[in-house]
Amino acid sequence: MELDLKKTLEALLLSTAEPITLKDVVKLFTRYHQEMMEAAEAEDDEESAEDEDSAELPKAVTLAQIQEVLTVLTDEAEVEDKAYRLIEGPNGYQIVTAPQFAEFVRLLRGQPRPMKLSPAAMETMSIVAYRQPVTRAEMEAIRGVSVDSALNKLIELELVYVTGRAELPGRPIQYGTTEKFLEFTGIKELDELPASDVLSNHQIDDWMRRSDEPEEEISDTDMGLSKEPKRDELPLDEEFAEIDWQKENAESDAAPENAEIEEES
Repeated sequence: MELDLKKTLEALLLSTAEPITLKDVVKLFTRYHQEMMEAAEAEDDEESAEDEDSAELPKAVTLAQIQEVLTVLTDEAEVEDKAYRLIEGPNGYQIVTAPQFAEFVRLLRGQPRPMKLSPAAMETMSIVAYRQPVTRAEMEAIRGVSVDSALNKLIELELVYVTGRAELPGRPIQYGTTEKFLEFTGIKELDELPASDVLSNHQIDDWMRRSDEPEEEISDTDMGLSKEPKRDELPLDEEFAEIDWQKENAESDAAPENAEIEEES
């Protein structure tokens, strides 16, 4: 009987709630083929060499064939909008409920509503994901506010964990994301995170370095105005002689008296 690889893989995935790695699937088919070969050899020993009705052995399944069929199953579930989806997570392939039916499955199992992350927790988790390993001080420098509450929540939900200590003064604790974070975001590995120019290490390092530098003064030319000359750059049309203010004041006080004398004469 010819092996139907597509239905066989679908049956394997439906038979367990745990993820199945590609390596385990390959081992399973290798073991299956080996057992079939051993069984055929045992039958040949019992039967005569003239028997031509023996069943034909299935061919060995290759890794490329398995990957191709898994891709077909993944696309079919999406395109045909089936009640399930086939995803590849950090621990292997797994059949999961389609998002639109998740609420009914939750009610059937009597589980509480999934907890949603606050904007602060989402921002902090994004920084950890793109910058890991990252210290608390670096997170706060990027966000501009304290991350204590958000970071503690992420650790409690097992989305973030302590990875070690940085080779910096005081040996601050560094944080990174967990495998549960990959499951939470629906990606296989961190390399699948969307590209981000805002949160990349190079961009943020440059931004943090510039933020520590003193702010540059905005000049009149930057605002489109003509440059205002400095005091030592003002043009002088003529030179002024030094004035003896005591003599000037004395002459000024004597001026009214001289005017009265002239009027009397």
